[in-house]
Amino acid sequence: MAKDKTPHGEPRGDDSEGGGINIGVAVVGFILCFLSGAGIMWGIDSRHPNAAGTTADNSTGAPGSWSDEDSPVPVSSKDPMWGNRNAPVTIVQFSDFQCPYCSKVEPSIDQLKTTYGPDKIRVIWKNKPLPFHPNAKPAAEAAAGVFALAGSDGFWKFHDTAFKNQSSLSPASYETWAQAAGADMAKFKAGIAAHTWADKVEKDDAIAGQLNVQGTPAAFINGVLLSGAQPYDKFKAVVDQELAKAQAKIQAGTARDHVYVVMSKENKANAPAAAKEEPAEKKEDTTTVFKVPVGDSPVKGTPTAQVTIVEFSDFQCPYCSRVEPTLKAIHDKYGDKVRFVWKNEPLPFHPRAEPAAEVALEGRAEKGDKGFWDVHDKLFASQPKLEDADLEKVAIDAGLNIDKVRDAMKTHKYKSIIDSDADLGDDMAASGTPHFFVNGRRLVGAQPIEKFSEIIDDELTKTTALLAKGTPATQIYAAVIANGKGAPEIEKKNMVVPSNAPSRGNPHAKVTIVEYSDFQCPFCKKSEDAVNEIMKTYGDRINFIWRNMPLPMHPDAPLAAQASMEAFKQKGSDGFWKMHDLLYANQPSQQKSDGLKREALDSYAQQLGLDMARWKAALDSGSHKAEVDADAKAGNDVGIQGTPAFLINGYFINGAQPFPKFRKVIDRALAEAK
Repeated sequence: MAKDKTPHGEPRGDDSEGGGINIGVAVVGFILCFLSGAGIMWGIDSRHPNAAGTTADNSTGAPGSWSDEDSPVPVSSKDPMWGNRNAPVTIVQFSDFQCPYCSKVEPSIDQLKTTYGPDKIRVIWKNKPLPFHPNAKPAAEAAAGVFALAGSDGFWKFHDTAFKNQSSLSPASYETWAQAAGADMAKFKAGIAAHTWADKVEKDDAIAGQLNVQGTPAAFINGVLLSGAQPYDKFKAVVDQELAKAQAKIQAGTARDHVYVVMSKENKANAPAAAKEEPAEKKEDTTTVFKVPVGDSPVKGTPTAQVTIVEFSDFQCPYCSRVEPTLKAIHDKYGDKVRFVWKNEPLPFHPRAEPAAEVALEGRAEKGDKGFWDVHDKLFASQPKLEDADLEKVAIDAGLNIDKVRDAMKTHKYKSIIDSDADLGDDMAASGTPHFFVNGRRLVGAQPIEKFSEIIDDELTKTTALLAKGTPATQIYAAVIANGKGAPEIEKKNMVVPSNAPSRGNPHAKVTIVEYSDFQCPFCKKSEDAVNEIMKTYGDRINFIWRNMPLPMHPDAPLAAQASMEAFKQKGSDGFWKMHDLLYANQPSQQKSDGLKREALDSYAQQLGLDMARWKAALDSGSHKAEVDADAKAGNDVGIQGTPAFLINGYFINGAQPFPKFRKVIDRALAEAK
């Protein structure tokens, strides 16, 4: 793996050929809604999307259902497949559409297909969306939907397009790619809204867990694990070995359609003992107590309850809906001994979660906590139907003032409350939903009642002892979390603001944001969405400054940085930002590799009307190299090793973080600057 890898930023160091992203690097709390529900696998219905038996491109296998689920690495016709059903070598690929290493391994897989053809190998796709890749699970669901609607042919078309446009993963892109792949768009859109294909992704992820796959990409070649973005030669060595063994089995009488099961079982039995690691079944930490305040949030239950369950949730999240019967069962079992606290955490890929939260909070404003919980129940009953008309029906059924409800949705009346809840969730590393703190003890996902009861019963023993010692019943929760872990302090670094650097916003603003970035870094390009939202939201209240930090594994980045500085020299910040936009728009990809080469840079300069004689002299002589190097050194001197990196009045944000992460820090800096 590349050195100093951060969840959403690129490292300063060399890429490793076999580098896969390992889940161990992610913060435990950074488990999104889809992984919270999917990784736990409790209360999940058992339906599979079933393709119509369509075979893949170049496949000679006959359509129809088949199953190799007796294998230690189970596969079936419910999985996308390239190649012949009876191919002697099967490559099962666990992958993640947002993982850069998964993209990096694709040329190796493509070369295998070309070299061996569909009669010798087949490639089967399994989803393993990593929790720190927020776009991976939605992309996987979309791909599974295309497979269900357009078969393997459609899936591989979607797959290829997604990897070629990895920086453009979004709901709008999925629809465009699905249509191009031949999916029925009405069914596709309905299925995405209802999370119809989430079950397939969850089951793939569960199989990965059973196989102790901790990162992506991971390939099983007739059951032999090859982990990471390995080069073609590494794959070829294993394929040749397995091909010879499989052909011998076939000659000895093993049926062609059974050779994979036989070979994978044999390889598992003969596999060398794995190095001793932490047990795969190691449970997450449910003992550490976190200091999660109730605040002014909606509460169901009495203030004298011995156990307080704080839930961070999202009205559009299917796993949040799925856990509701469990929460009701807890209430029925424990009665007044347990109270529930709601915290809003609408996830960015759930566009209807925020307006739904607005309706629920308007219900509270009009009818108190009882009104909130009434709307809460009706919203989950309405899910996935949460469009404006659906929300208005919920409001009318709850007896709310419809004009006030419409105004709340239109003006985002309760956004500050929702944002405050989400910020607290971020502080507590509760970045996915549903996410619970039971008397401060973390419990992630749509867990069964047994998991809750284990903690609740333990806490009842403790709180009963506190009551016996004289702690007032209304102070029990405060006493339990008094010494709990609070929000971690945001790291600060010394910030030197250059006197002459590209900038935008207000140079006299009380809050300055300095970005260290690299024009060839895909994560830097990805961060532009958040940066643009920052500028739109804060405008003249901030001063935004750019500093170059081209990373050594990006050969085109240094010259691109120099090009941007020549644009700055000739036409000031306006010229710089126009060049900046062109450089990111043409960032190298699998489709276009020369977007930052000298010829391309020259064309951008001409588009911007720069003096081409001065331009040529500057780039030929490297006259801006010293200032680019000085920027990078300034970042290194304060401990910045990768891109993108941001300093907000000195507060450090590392990587391509979502806008809410920036908003929280910017608001803090603005408050402190008053």
